[in-house]
Amino acid sequence: MKIKLMSKYLLVTLLFFQFIGINRSTGQTYSKETILISTAYGNMKVKLFNETPGHRNNFLKLVKQGFYDSLLFHRVIDQFMIQGGDPYSKLANDTSLLGDGDVDYWIPAEFNRKLFHRKGMLAAAREGDDVNPNKESSGSQFYIVMGKTYEAPALRKAELRINKDLVRKINYNVAFSGKSSALRSYYNRLLAEEKEDSLKYATQQLTDPISVERYEKTPHFTFTAKQQKTYATQAEPRIWI
Repeated sequence: MKIKLMSKYLLVTLLFFQFIGINRSTGQTYSKETILISTAYGNMKVKLFNETPGHRNNFLKLVKQGFYDSLLFHRVIDQFMIQGGDPYSKLANDTSLLGDGDVDYWIPAEFNRKLFHRKGMLAAAREGDDVNPNKESSGSQFYIVMGKTYEAPALRKAELRINKDLVRKINYNVAFSGKSSALRSYYNRLLAEEKEDSLKYATQQLTDPISVERYEKTPHFTFTAKQQKTYATQAEPRIWI
C-alpha cells in the first residue's frame, strides 16, 4: 500500500462517494488535499473532513512523511472494514501477527453528529473503552468501512449499546429503589449464582416497563431519521461507536 497526496484532482472514485459531497445537505466540508491510496488491487482517492481537524492534520502529516508507504491492509473483514496503518506490517511475512503497531501518541476524540459510518468512509481505529475511556484514536491506524443493511431491531440494539451506561444506571435505580421487585430479584439471583457476565449483559438491556419508560423520557443518543433511512437501504458498516 502506498499513500500520497495529489495536488489537482476534482472527482474521486465511487468507493469514496461519501467523502466528496453526496451528503452535502448535512454540511460537511472537505480538505483541499486529495489523497491517493495505491494498492496491488487498484487505487482509491479520498478527501478528509474539516470537521475533524486533529485527525485530518495528523493523517496528512503522516502521508507527507511517507509513513504509510509499503504498509499492508492487515485486517480485512467482509461487511465490516479493511484496516491498515500498522508500522510493523512494512516488514511482515505471511506468519506475522499484526495490529499492535502504532506511533507514540493518540488523537483526542472528535465525534460529530454530522458524520457517521457509511460505506466508503475513512476513519481512525481505536482501542476499546476498557483501556481507552476517552475514546482516543490511534495515531496511525485507520480503516475503510464496508457494509451491510440494518433493520429497525438491529438499530435499536445498537442504540442501547451506545447508551449502555445510561441504561445500566436506569436499571439499577429501578431495581434497587423499590420500583421493580421483579428486576431486583432477577439481578440478585444472578449475583447469588455468580453469573457476572450474565448480570453485565442484563443490566444493559431494557426489559422492565418502568426502565423503558424512564429511558424514553431521558435525553440519550438516537439515530437521526436520515441515518435510519441510510442504514435500512444502503450497505453500511457494522455500527460501533
